[in-house]
Amino acid sequence: MSDHSYKRISVIGLGYIGLPTAVMFASRKIEVVGVDVSQNVVDTINRGAIHIIEPDLDVAVHAAVQEGFLRATTMPEPAEAFLIAVPTPFQGADHEPDLSYIEAASKAIARVLRPGNLVILESTSPVGATEAMADWLSEVRPDLTFPRGAGEASDIRIAHCPERVLPGKVMQELITNDRVIGGMTRACSARAVALYKSFVTGDCVVASGPRVAELAKLTENSFRDVNIAFANELSLICDRLELDVWELIRLANRHPRVNILQPGPGVGGHCIAVDPWFIVSSARNEARLIRTAREVNDSKPDWVMNKVRAAIGAHLMANPGKTAADVTVAVYGLSFKPNIDDLRESPALDIARAIAAEHTGPQLVVEPNIEELPKGLEAAHLVDLTAASAAEVHVMLVDHTHFMSSVAPIGRIVDVRGVWG
Repeated sequence: MSDHSYKRISVIGLGYIGLPTAVMFASRKIEVVGVDVSQNVVDTINRGAIHIIEPDLDVAVHAAVQEGFLRATTMPEPAEAFLIAVPTPFQGADHEPDLSYIEAASKAIARVLRPGNLVILESTSPVGATEAMADWLSEVRPDLTFPRGAGEASDIRIAHCPERVLPGKVMQELITNDRVIGGMTRACSARAVALYKSFVTGDCVVASGPRVAELAKLTENSFRDVNIAFANELSLICDRLELDVWELIRLANRHPRVNILQPGPGVGGHCIAVDPWFIVSSARNEARLIRTAREVNDSKPDWVMNKVRAAIGAHLMANPGKTAADVTVAVYGLSFKPNIDDLRESPALDIARAIAAEHTGPQLVVEPNIEELPKGLEAAHLVDLTAASAAEVHVMLVDHTHFMSSVAPIGRIVDVRGVWG
C-alpha cells in the first residue's frame, strides 16, 4: 500500500467526533468500518440514521451507508488505519484522568492489527496517553514492533491527532480546521498526514511528538476556560457592586485590545470543562491559574442556585399567603451551549436538576433541541415559551436563538446570559 492512499479505515467510538470523522472518510470513497460498544448505535447507523444531532450529519450518514462506504459493528475488524475517538472523562475529587475507555479500545483493536497499520488517538487526552496506548497495544501483540522499541522501523505506526471542532459546525470544521499531528516517529507523522489529507483542506501541522500535540489541545481549551472564568468572575463582582455586567463588558470591549467573553452559568461540554484538569493532573504545583479558573467556573452553578433561591424567597415575601409549593419555576435551556442538543457536562442541566431536587413547586423546562427530559428531571415538564410564561420565577441559562426574540416574562427573573437584561 502506498503511504498516500488508504482503502479501509476503522473508527473506534461513533459519538460526536467519531461518527462525523468516519463519514468524512466515507465521503471520499474510502471503506470505513465504525466500531461502537452500543448495539443501538450500531443498528441506527446501519439503517442510515443518526443517534446524535449535528447539522448535515444525517444526510451524510445516509448517503455513506447507502453507497456502501460506511457500516458499523460492535467488534473490531482488520483495517489499514484505526482512529480511536472514545471518551476521556476524569474521576474523583482530584479530577484524575480516566483512560479506561482508551485502554479498552486499544486492547480490542490489538488482536486485528497487522504490520503496516496506523493507529491514531483522537480522543482529547492527558500528556502521555498516546504512549500509554502504544504500550497497551504492544502488551497484547508482542509479535509486532512499536515505535518506542523499534523507532522508524516499527511494524505499527502510532500518532496523536486531537479533534478541534465546534459542536454545531463539526461537518465544516473537520474539513477546514488545521490539524495538529504528533507521531511517535517521523514515519508515524507522515502516515497520519497522508490519512487526514484525504479530506482536510486545512494545514496538517506536524508536532515534535505526541506529548506536545496532546498538550496543544489541552492548552487551547484551557485558554478559553481561563477567559470565561474572567468573565464569570466579573459577573460576581458586578453583582456585589450592583452594576450591570453586560454594560461593563460592552464598554470595556470598546478598547481595541480587549475582548472579554460573556459570562454564563458555568462551563460545560466534553472539552473545556474537562481538559484543563488534565493539565492540572500533569503539573499540579505549576498549573495554579488554570486550576483557579476551573474552580471559578465550577462554582458558578452554586452562585446561580443562590440567585434562584433568592428569587423564590422574594416572591414569597411579596405574596405572604403562598408557600414554595405554590411557586412555578421555569428554566430556559439545558444544553452546554446555544442551539445544540448536547447536554454533556452542562452547568445548565446541573442547575435544573438542583432546582428539581430542592424546589417543592412545579418546574417547567424550555429546551427546543430535545424531545424528552433527561434523568433527574422526571417530575418537570418540557414546555414551550408560551406555557413557561405563566411561571412566577424564570431562570435563563442558555441563550438559544429561539429565546433571543422573546419578551422578558412577568415575574422574578434570573438571567445569567443577558437575554432579557
